[in-house]
Amino acid sequence: MTAEKLTHLNEAGEARMVDVSDKARTAREAVAEGFVVMAPETLALCLSGQAKKGDVFAAARIAGIFAAKKTHELIPLCHPLLLSKVEVEVAPDEALPGLRVKARVKILGETGVEMEALTAVSVACLTIYDMLKAADRGMRIEAVRLLLKTGGKSGDFSREA
Repeated sequence: MTAEKLTHLNEAGEARMVDVSDKARTAREAVAEGFVVMAPETLALCLSGQAKKGDVFAAARIAGIFAAKKTHELIPLCHPLLLSKVEVEVAPDEALPGLRVKARVKILGETGVEMEALTAVSVACLTIYDMLKAADRGMRIEAVRLLLKTGGKSGDFSREA
């Protein structure tokens, strides 16, 4: 890919924050997911509500929401955004075994929210690891990825399409 196709590079190839001031404000949404794979006993501990650090599900949801709101402080070229919705779901998956984390982020704005959704999932997964590491240091965070993106000039994206 050439530098002219990468919007975060100027003509000299230097990193820059993209100017979105001339872009139309449109409804935009992004959905991301990730997984924390753990031993069956760790999943059972999590589901029992007996984890030593407290409610794993609540902590992960709150951490994910907070992370989406703070994405611009973590990713250098992201814009600070006034998000209209951040939803983080954490669900058990016996087949892994482990937990599936899904984040949905919405905005009416000039730029997309893919990074906010991905950051929400990543931090929620890290929080799950932190909450359960005393029981299982062998847990794995896997497959953090964008599932859906809608709105904006670049069009829609769906992993299933």
